Amino acid sequence: MAPAAKKNRELKPIGYELFIGALSVLSIFNLIALFILKNDVNLRYVVGIINAILLPIFLFDFFYRFFTTESKSTYFFRKFGWADLISSLPFPRVKIFRLFRLWRVIRLILEFGAKDLWREFITHRAENALYTVFFLVLCVLEFGSLSVLAAESSAPNANITSASDAIWWAYVTITTVGYGDQYPVSNAGRVVGIFVMTAGVGLFGTLSGFLANLFLAPSAAEEAKEEADEADSNDPKAKIAELKRLIEAQEKAT
Repeated sequence: MAPAAKKNRELKPIGYELFIGALSVLSIFNLIALFILKNDVNLRYVVGIINAILLPIFLFDFFYRFFTTESKSTYFFRKFGWADLISSLPFPRVKIFRLFRLWRVIRLILEFGAKDLWREFITHRAENALYTVFFLVLCVLEFGSLSVLAAESSAPNANITSASDAIWWAYVTITTVGYGDQYPVSNAGRVVGIFVMTAGVGLFGTLSGFLANLFLAPSAAEEAKEEADEADSNDPKAKIAELKRLIEAQEKAT
């Protein structure tokens, strides 16, 4: 078992914990953004859509922890499971309870240390790359939509004028599809477009690498078998037995 895994069985894989913690930070940022943008309906709508995407993820996280923990009552009452459940509900005022998820990640970092965290992260780099890509796609989708909408709001002949326009444009640009039905016309909007396109190429390149590794890399069982075979081939007793077998086969042939 990895060093980090031995320390606390209540915690999930390192990459997953960091992923949920990062989403909690994004959610708390969105709470602040909704307050700051209270006079701009379109920008608030963009933030609201991202929050709607986060809700089922947090709800899944609660059930995942609840059904895989060794003690359900300990998780729910002593490990802030109740806060995980409440913060997964679609009510703005309860999202502050996601701070408890953030505290779980802070405790993880303080308890394990950066060295063990990094070692564990690298050990499972394929899965952690997927978590990282998904989180960054959400960030680029949100900040790209907000930025292009703000940049295009005062541009003449702009065709990105609503939250749905901005989110649609950001998504098709991230995925490098680029239908061309919506596009920025201002200089500031085009700078945002360059950033979103560059990020999209990098993110989906990473995703392609993950999928290739998932389907083409040997499984853990195959790797273990290869290591066992290699160990057997280096065993002197195994080599002597193989030599005897070859001599006996040669004697029988003559």
